[in-house]
Amino acid sequence: MEQDSEILKLWKDYKVNKNQEAREKLILQYSPLVKYVAGKLGSFLPHSVDQADLISYGILGLIDAIEKFDLSREVKFETYAITRIRGAIIDELRSLDWVPRSVRSRARELENAYMSLENEFKRAPTDTELASRMNISLEELQQSLADINRTAIVALDEPWVVGDKGDTISLMDTIESDKAEEPLAVFEYEETKISLEKAIKELPEKEKMVIVLYYFEGLTLKEIGSILNVTESRVSQMHTKAVFHLKNKMRKLEGLEVKT
Repeated sequence: MEQDSEILKLWKDYKVNKNQEAREKLILQYSPLVKYVAGKLGSFLPHSVDQADLISYGILGLIDAIEKFDLSREVKFETYAITRIRGAIIDELRSLDWVPRSVRSRARELENAYMSLENEFKRAPTDTELASRMNISLEELQQSLADINRTAIVALDEPWVVGDKGDTISLMDTIESDKAEEPLAVFEYEETKISLEKAIKELPEKEKMVIVLYYFEGLTLKEIGSILNVTESRVSQMHTKAVFHLKNKMRKLEGLEVKT
């Protein structure tokens, strides 16, 4: 409790008095959040992406979060900061465009094949069915899923637009609005959240566990692999397929056509 009181004092000293020393202490206090987020995102990236670079991008996000955080809102700073840090890292990665065109092209092909099969069978397709539809071997499919997973680091963090006012929701969305929403917007938001939860429940059991353990329990791919008794690479593949399923469900909700 004493530590919480000291941190609150730092916040007030910076926000009210613009004390730069208090600002620096806040950055040091919350810097472990940067390492946490960088570590999670880094587990999906090639080894060529330097962890130190991710941390440097994340520090900028942390500073931005400290600058913009509103003490009057009933939101934990850690929750708000993680979103800003993740966004800063992702924005920088996107600007670097490190994903090969061949991987992006294969990702589109795989996603369309997955959605086509899911719509046809009314269930998530197996690896064998997916490989057969794409006329590739099972080994080629699994390698492609692993490659694609590195390009989908924000697949469940990206917002889906709901309603005609541009309101958004994502699986990781935990930030409350500081403005009261209209009843229709609230209804549409809740409907989307319910649909997303339902889509997760419809996943094959292991893929559902990957989503829950990674996004909600904060485990690494390696830790999830140990629990499921599969390799880290296999966890990566299951994550990619789960993302395809969830995106397909959300597109149906939004009334978007799936290309085949």
